[in-house]
Amino acid sequence: MNSEPNLAGRPPRRRSPPIRPTQSQYRDGVSRSRRPQTAQEFALAELRRAIGTGELPAGQPIRQDTIAQQLGISRVPLREALKILEGEGQVTYRPHRGYVVTDLSLDDLLEVYRIRELLESEAARQAVVRITDQDIDRIMAAQKQFEAAHEAGDAAELTAANREFHFALLEAAGMPRLVRLVRILWDATDAYRSVYYNDEVNRRRAIREHRAVIRALKARNAEQLVDMLNVHRDAAVVALRRVIGSPRTR
Repeated sequence: MNSEPNLAGRPPRRRSPPIRPTQSQYRDGVSRSRRPQTAQEFALAELRRAIGTGELPAGQPIRQDTIAQQLGISRVPLREALKILEGEGQVTYRPHRGYVVTDLSLDDLLEVYRIRELLESEAARQAVVRITDQDIDRIMAAQKQFEAAHEAGDAAELTAANREFHFALLEAAGMPRLVRLVRILWDATDAYRSVYYNDEVNRRRAIREHRAVIRALKARNAEQLVDMLNVHRDAAVVALRRVIGSPRTR
């Protein structure tokens, strides 16, 4: 039996909410006035945005026909984008059900954040040695964007600015392979980040922590920088424990 309901002529019932393509801001923090180069890249960017903002919540089935129609593309590039997301852990393929948005798990979060700690600490130490005034200007500009988005209540802009802030720091280390690995880990936990920044208390805490990171960078103090990044990640884990629950017993 076909598991894809015929949605023509009626709205879906809490299935796949409409994905509204965004043309002005993509998740790498770079403003663009047109689609990425290929339909697959476009589908990948839009699915990541929808998952990261909670537009497609955890456990949500991915109705490929509906979403392809909403995005104005065929199912082929959409299917290829879903395979990439499956590899990143953002969606899961279930027999007879198709793809669903991966459920939030504290175990997954703890594992990813532990790996991030190891990789980002090394990048931070290297960044302190290599960072330029231009790099610091880029980081400070991202922080201004983050704070402005907080004041405006713009969640999409805030998460984009947060990503720009952190990757501007990581890229200053001059370790592109490490940065690619960290990017995969970030992509896999965008849904957690959306939950975290829904809370104003968390947004204000992040502003204070970002400012402390900038002070450590300006002082070229590697250990202080690593400590502040650890504090920043740990605060997110503590807050999300209350939302997601306890880790599974192994």
